[in-house]
Amino acid sequence: MITQLIKNGEVVDTSAESNSSSSTSKKSGGSLDKDAFLQLLVAQMKYQDPLEPTDNTEYISQLATFSQLEETQNMQASLQEMEANSLVGKQVVLRVTSSATGETSDVTGTVDSVIHENNKTYLMVNNNLYSIDDLYSVMDDSYMDAISLAKSFSLAIASLPSADELTLDNAGTLTNLRKAYDSMTSYQKSFIKQSDIDKLVKLEEKMKQLQAAAGENGDKTEGNGGTEDKKDTEETGKTE
Repeated sequence: MITQLIKNGEVVDTSAESNSSSSTSKKSGGSLDKDAFLQLLVAQMKYQDPLEPTDNTEYISQLATFSQLEETQNMQASLQEMEANSLVGKQVVLRVTSSATGETSDVTGTVDSVIHENNKTYLMVNNNLYSIDDLYSVMDDSYMDAISLAKSFSLAIASLPSADELTLDNAGTLTNLRKAYDSMTSYQKSFIKQSDIDKLVKLEEKMKQLQAAAGENGDKTEGNGGTEDKKDTEETGKTE
């Protein structure tokens, strides 16, 4: 004979009281599994009004409804596992709340692996495990490439001197930076800071001035050398 404890008009799941604290908290959180539903159904049948008994078809309908709900939940869990597994190798942002301070911070990194444990899914990021519930966003590979290029370009621009301190020795670096920028796609260029582009253009203009000045000085030197050679030749001829 099946017996069931009723307290305050509600069915008490005595089996749940012997489970671990995590299982107990899960039950109290409002989740209802198939066993609990069957216990409720048995209690309902046992304590129904004999003058107005519930039709058996209603019980069957309730059981079918719950079975459908359970299948939906299982499908959602499977889809979540598939989604988590597809994150391996992806760049993600996790929004984590500290249990000690309550402060929220973002963690960015690559998902190295996915762990499914106790009906929960965890992501291994930066050698730490995070709940998939902390997942905030997934970044596309092209986005990460553009961010990396923009950062490298900005560092290279920052390493160059100002226009007043620019020398001809910096010509090669400027040429390489211009080639790197021109080879970027429109999407990648959209991540480049305007201040970095402005500095590149300004330094290129200054370099043209320096190269032009160096060319003029070279022409003058050659011209002076030719005149002196001519004078030496004439003086030698007179001596002879």
